[in-house]
Amino acid sequence: MAAQAHVVGELGWSLLGRSRGAAARREEREFYLFVFPWVLGFVLFSAGPIVASLFMSFTEWSMLRVPRFIGLANYVDIVAKDALFSRALFNTLYYVLVSVPVGNALAFLTAILLNQKGTIARPFFRTCFYVPSLVTGVSLAVLWSWIFNPDFGLLNYVVRLLGLEPVPWLYNTRTAMPAMIFMSLWGIGGTVVIYLAGLQGIPEHYYEAAEIDGAGILARFRHITIPMMTPTIFFCLIMGVIGSFQTFTQFFVMTNGGPANSTLVYVLYLYRTAFEYFRMGYACALAWILFLIILGATGLQFWGARRWVYYEAALT
Repeated sequence: MAAQAHVVGELGWSLLGRSRGAAARREEREFYLFVFPWVLGFVLFSAGPIVASLFMSFTEWSMLRVPRFIGLANYVDIVAKDALFSRALFNTLYYVLVSVPVGNALAFLTAILLNQKGTIARPFFRTCFYVPSLVTGVSLAVLWSWIFNPDFGLLNYVVRLLGLEPVPWLYNTRTAMPAMIFMSLWGIGGTVVIYLAGLQGIPEHYYEAAEIDGAGILARFRHITIPMMTPTIFFCLIMGVIGSFQTFTQFFVMTNGGPANSTLVYVLYLYRTAFEYFRMGYACALAWILFLIILGATGLQFWGARRWVYYEAALT
């Protein structure tokens, strides 16, 4: 009887193992079935065009004729001969180096104000600062085109009330790019929300312990708030730099690169090269150079982050 029970037990465990194996295989097949549409879409609409653009960057292609392989000629021409490339790159760097730090500093200070306790209207003010960031794209560009209008724009209306001469904001080479940078501050609401989340994640007992030790507001801000917020600041800087390098819509709609190419940013020049001049191979080379620039800027930020970004585990 014992032997028979042992055999029955072994058979039961074998059947149970087989059923579990069949269930695991079925679950694996279902996983691949569900993930297949995403993989197919990624290959067709992301990975495929990326690989194709890399190949096209080594060709001369007008989209009307068969691509002709020319090696590194496009890259050499861009770096050595293309004056508009250097101009567009300079304008983009100017925009990135000013708009990103100013926008993040303003968003950080706004988040600190909106995080203060004892204010009944905090939800209302948070909504007021966030809602404008929902207006994006062409609608935002058209709105600010009206604001910057030299004749009946709201900004020049305020300037006239102050007794000053109206300013041709988007029609002067000295004021066009600063005006675009000023406009970019409209969208800090999303960054404010991220900073608010970071501020609310700081343990309250850090401030209580510092206050017991006699630390003032500035001391607590310097030694607790800023170090604890450095990962959030680093994230916002990374995303801000990547996004600013790829800015396009507002420049295309509001200035189209003018006046005198003073607002010709990199992606706008890439768009012109591809869809106005029909130099698709050259445009692909420009796109890959932009990719390398963004990759280098991101890598530089990660390298520098080791010196100033602190995580909670390193502070305790």
